[in-house]
Order: sequence, then structure tokens, then C-alpha cells
Amino acid sequence: MTINEIQDEIINEFSLLEGDMEMTIFYIMELGQKLPEMKEADKIESNVVKGCQSKVWLTASLEHNKIFFLADSNTAITKGLVSLLIRIFNGHTPDSILDADLYFMRKIGMERFIGTQRSNGFAAMIKQMKLYALAFKTKMEVKS
Repeated sequence: MTINEIQDEIINEFSLLEGDMEMTIFYIMELGQKLPEMKEADKIESNVVKGCQSKVWLTASLEHNKIFFLADSNTAITKGLVSLLIRIFNGHTPDSILDADLYFMRKIGMERFIGTQRSNGFAAMIKQMKLYALAFKTKMEVKS
């Protein structure tokens, strides 16, 4: 699936919640519970996303020119939010991640159920994922 197809799928899922604040937050937390476990050894300071109020650890690896992310957080809602980004970006090339226009947040009305601090943290997670993509792209270009 393309990044936009995944975003459209997320928009559809959230539309089923009909804007119910409580159900939406519960759903986001549920998504976070489905994230694969991150090794304790990866929960180190150098993997912490700067700019998040909660602790968010994020790692990335490149396999067959596609990026795969792992993440965890010390809060359930933040873990759910990062899980949405992982779902969108995992298994895509550095270029498609860098070129991605993330519109799902606006379409699901995310600003209504996450505050300013979390919005800033969410933007920091996106920025960190795009920085990983840029680093991998550069590394790939140097090799070729």
C-alpha cells in the first residue's frame, strides 16, 4: 500500500468513531498496545525523540532500501500516536517518506483530541522519522 492509501485507511477507521472524543482516545491507546515490543537496550537517551513531553524512543533500520521503525513511549496515548506514524511509514523508501504529505491528522481532526504539547511532540516524531529517511537516502547515494 502507498503512504496515501494507508492514510486513507486510517481516516476511514477514525470516521467510524464519529468524532466521539472518548472512543477516539481509547482507540489510539489500543493502537499503541499493538506495537511490537522494543528491546530495553534500545530505550536509551540517543533514541529519545527531542521535543516530546512524554518519553518516546524511536529507532530505524534499512532493509532492501526500505525503512522500518520501532518505537515505544512511557504514555499510552503517545505510544498510540507513534504507532500511527509507524503504520504509515514502515516498509517505504526514504524518498517516499521524505516526499510524504501527511494529511490524515487534519482529516481525522487530531487537533481536537491532542493538546498543543502533544501536537508539538507529534511534529517532532514526524521530523525524526524524516531525518532517519534523509540519513538513509544519503547513505544509499554514497554507496552507489
